[in-house]
Amino acid sequence: MILPIIAYGDPVLRKVADDIDKDYPKLNELIANMWETMYNASGVGLAAPQIGLPIRIFLVDTTPFSGDEDLTEDEQKQLDGFKRVFINATIEEETGDEWAFNEGCLSIPDVREDVSRKGTIKITYLDENFKKHEETYDGLLARVIQHEYDHIEGVLFTDKLSALKKRMLKGRLTNISKGKINVDYRMKFPVKKKGR
Repeated sequence: MILPIIAYGDPVLRKVADDIDKDYPKLNELIANMWETMYNASGVGLAAPQIGLPIRIFLVDTTPFSGDEDLTEDEQKQLDGFKRVFINATIEEETGDEWAFNEGCLSIPDVREDVSRKGTIKITYLDENFKKHEETYDGLLARVIQHEYDHIEGVLFTDKLSALKKRMLKGRLTNISKGKINVDYRMKFPVKKKGR
C-alpha cells in the first residue's frame, strides 16, 4: 500500500526515533508498504518518520544511481542492486574528508542543495530478520545511508546548510509546510491548529 509522505514542518520529522523489537506489529507489512511508497515517489531511500512513524527503520535502494555516467565502474557496481532494510541503526563513526553532493528529500520536494558529509561510515544495524550487521560504506552509498539515518535522528538535510542558504530557502520551505506545492506522489501536510 502506498502511504502518504510526511511534508516538511511536521513535528514527527524532528523526533529522535525509538528502537523497535521483532514483535513490532505487522513489521513485514510496514516494510513492504515503505518499499512501495519509496518506489512510487522515485526515491532511493525512505525512513519511517517520513510516513509518520517515529521508529528506527529506514530503507535504501541505490540501484537508480548505478547508471550515473559520472561514477567509476566500481562505484556503479557498488550501487547496482544495493537494497537494504536498516532497523535500530547506529552510525558508529564517520571518517574521511568531507565532500559536497547535491541532495534532495521526498519530504522536502523541489528543494535540492549541496550538502557536505564525511566520506566513510561504520554502521551497526539489524536487518528485517533481526540479524545484526556491522558494515563500512563509503562514497555515494555512505551518503544515502547518512541522509536516511539523519531522519531517524530528527535531522533534515536543510539543517546542514549555511545560515544564508537557510534564509534563502525559508519561503519555499514555508510553502511546502502549507501544502503549496505540486508533487506527483501522495503527501501529508502538517495540520495547523486553529487559534483561540
